Amino acid sequence: MLKLLVCIKQVPMVTELPWDAATGSLKRYMAEGMMNPACKHALEAAVQIKSLYGAHITVLSMGPPAAEEVLREALAMGADRGVLLTDPRMAGADTLITSHTLAMAIRKQCPDFDLILCGSCTSDSETAQVGPQIAEALDIAGAAYAAHIAIEGRTVQVQRECDDFLETLEMEMPALVTIATTGHHPRYASLPGLQNAFECGDIAVLDADAIGLEPGTSGMKASPTRILDVYTPTAGKTNVILKGAAPKMAQTLFERFGDRLSGAMAKDLKTHEHDDFHDESDDE
Repeated sequence: MLKLLVCIKQVPMVTELPWDAATGSLKRYMAEGMMNPACKHALEAAVQIKSLYGAHITVLSMGPPAAEEVLREALAMGADRGVLLTDPRMAGADTLITSHTLAMAIRKQCPDFDLILCGSCTSDSETAQVGPQIAEALDIAGAAYAAHIAIEGRTVQVQRECDDFLETLEMEMPALVTIATTGHHPRYASLPGLQNAFECGDIAVLDADAIGLEPGTSGMKASPTRILDVYTPTAGKTNVILKGAAPKMAQTLFERFGDRLSGAMAKDLKTHEHDDFHDESDDE
């Protein structure tokens, strides 16, 4: 039986993202939490693999005690076991330290895994770094943005879209794959699944000591990333009014904004070299 590990994250509701201007971090305690949308696609991929090949699914999350809610949701959707890493010493970690912490937990709790699945990114940061960094920390093969997964023996085949091409990759397990949000559409939790998740669900709660993290190797203090500023970008717009006959306005439009239109249309629009917009009124 395959042993699958799915890394999931509780993120703030996308409509509630309060920032702490002093630290540059999210005030997660002020927002209602939910399972990261991309993580749901990874979980669905694991459940589909389980139904096709047979597997045991462990879901792993790092966060505050409230993150147990998303682990219960994962159990209701088809996972078999949950592991929650929660410790104030882990708070505020950047992607490098987060991936290091998760890798330590994986070695302790699921050392004989076959395949790790992660969401392609998270809605609260969208760095898309943690999955590949876990693969690097565990020294295993990794592939990102998979739209389709097939398994044959100890080989996992991944298909993904890359620069308008369909790319197929093969890796020997153990391996890690991040799942694109274009496929593996998440299912709804069933009522029997919900009942099982809260009555019989197996969730282990671990702190930094339980996974062997040494002092000074976790949380914000150990993270090399520094946020210098947090701000809301503003878009500036300028209205331009073109006057005259339609052919003349079209010619003016391409003369003034041809470079921008060329970039948007992926074509070279050199109207000054053609007579496509010749105004017959000029010949009179």
